[in-house]
Amino acid sequence: MSDLSSLTAAQLVAGYATGDFSPVEVTRAVVEQAEKVQPHVNAFVRVYGDEALTQARESEEHWRRGEPRGPLEGVPVTVKDILLERGRPTLRGSWSSSAEGPWEEDAPSVARMRGAGAVFVGRTTTPEFGWKGVTDSPRHGITRNPYDISRTAGGSSGGGSAAVALGAGPLTLGTDAGGSVRIPAAFCGIFALKPTYGRVPIYPASAFGTLAHVGPMTRDALDAALLMDVISQPDARDWSQLAPPHAGFRDTVKDGVRGMRVAYSPDFGGRVEVDPAVAAGVRRSVGKLEEMGAVVEEADPGFEDPIEAFHSLWFAGAARVTQYFTDEQREAMDPGLREISEDGASRSALDYLAGVDVRMALGKRMGVFHESYDLLVTPTTPGTAFGAGLEVPEGSGYRRWTEWTPFTYPFNMTQQPAASVPCGVDGAGLPMGVQLVAARHRDDLVLRASHALYEAGAAEIPAPALRGATP
Repeated sequence: MSDLSSLTAAQLVAGYATGDFSPVEVTRAVVEQAEKVQPHVNAFVRVYGDEALTQARESEEHWRRGEPRGPLEGVPVTVKDILLERGRPTLRGSWSSSAEGPWEEDAPSVARMRGAGAVFVGRTTTPEFGWKGVTDSPRHGITRNPYDISRTAGGSSGGGSAAVALGAGPLTLGTDAGGSVRIPAAFCGIFALKPTYGRVPIYPASAFGTLAHVGPMTRDALDAALLMDVISQPDARDWSQLAPPHAGFRDTVKDGVRGMRVAYSPDFGGRVEVDPAVAAGVRRSVGKLEEMGAVVEEADPGFEDPIEAFHSLWFAGAARVTQYFTDEQREAMDPGLREISEDGASRSALDYLAGVDVRMALGKRMGVFHESYDLLVTPTTPGTAFGAGLEVPEGSGYRRWTEWTPFTYPFNMTQQPAASVPCGVDGAGLPMGVQLVAARHRDDLVLRASHALYEAGAAEIPAPALRGATP
């Protein structure tokens, strides 16, 4: 295998075990790839090449002694610059964040990866405090799409999606409070899972409250199952965490979809206008699930767009995270974040609680819906990637990112597990995504169906030409 940076985490661990290649060889290839593509897409806040190679040498010694520390021993990983990482600044895309240390704590998911032997390559870009569905910030600039650098990578975990798509590490950690791992996964042609809320512990708690999930962004669903087994372990710092899963996700991910009851909602009952290419790609994926033995029915959950309730919750979170900013800090903010922060600050506690009421009613509706269906399948996004540096598609008439993401944020309100799987490319060669949603606590079903699509070849798309680019 000549291109070590193109391998999945599962392939890397298997190769380490047989001695076909080493963590140092792989880490060197991944760091070189990260540095090569960075000038084109701006996926990283910083690449830690020398530190990563030092960690890789430690992993190589563990493998030499036959004592790997865990299932990620020697696997290069990246982390969104929202999550704490010991010894490295967490800047959150904001000039309000100081790089001053000492940065002594890992977030729970980062700590679990470290304990499992991962090699940390770099910090990936985010919009300021992860506030929107694209990735650009006043502090770190615009992150671009690996398939067309004139377009956005999506967000808010856009840096991680670009990194994985371009071979700069097979695994990355992202956060998702309204679609932030699924949107960029769809735009960049990779896999992402937003787990059930609480399945992956979070610390410190997000200003966006229980909308915010931590999840894996990977090359395929098998790697996501591998990473979920690591990061789903408990951490006492998160009071809202769930108990550890009863079975490992790798133990069930290959169980297939035969007999699985699938509701296919192509456009939320005609409420969402979906690009014809995206609609066709989603239909192909649904057809493949049916061929593999799933029982498919076109059915819609039938809820009205909860956008205003989401805005009450979301804008309040933005107001909270910026509550103590000085006038100078507010002037340096992303203008869109400043707008929604001011909106959130103007809303009352009753407005917020009215949003909570809508959220609870939506959760009940989806709970009842999943008594009849194991999975709900929709597009991840109605269209493909649009112009880089924009919050909304050109000429759409939209004002906020939530208006073009109607398939993603409702399932943050309900805390359900949801994944995005590639389902082809459009006429311009841009990736498209299909979203798979299950009832709370049934992350295993989402991973099983996603893996089945990969095994059937339904998730295969061309690699971005930028993988072979030179600065």
